[in-house]
Amino acid sequence: MAEKADNHPLLGKKAPAFHLESSEQKKVRLSEFKGKLVVLYFYPKNNTPGCTLEAQEFRDLSKELEKLDAVVLGLSPDSPSSDCRFAEKLNLNFLLLSDTEHAIAEKYGVWVEKKMCGRKYMGIERTTFLIDGSGKVIQVWSKVKAKGHAQAVVDFIRSRA
Repeated sequence: MAEKADNHPLLGKKAPAFHLESSEQKKVRLSEFKGKLVVLYFYPKNNTPGCTLEAQEFRDLSKELEKLDAVVLGLSPDSPSSDCRFAEKLNLNFLLLSDTEHAIAEKYGVWVEKKMCGRKYMGIERTTFLIDGSGKVIQVWSKVKAKGHAQAVVDFIRSRA
């Protein structure tokens, strides 16, 4: 299960703005979702097991999230065309955003050094931000485990209602 990050530097602050290409081949701004809750989840890479599972779980809970007036946005360093293929393959009902230069991931503090098999590299740490209707970060889940995470987000939003 995902852990809440009660001490994340962005918690309680204005979420960094973005203007990114989406899986629907249009530019998307955070400000377009003013008045709604935004579930902004950062994931490492399209078509990998954890990222696929996380996307499917958010897809499957989309009706619940809609009822709670929440919008889901997935963000990775993959290209818009890769996002488009991934969204179509999984029949996703939310937008994926492309941050190929990882500028937004850096602003949110999720572009970090990772290690695998003794190799060090830079990549996205799976993290979810809940942003309120005024653009303030009200919850952060860091070092997310994909399985069950979407339900944890829904449960948290429900507990606030």
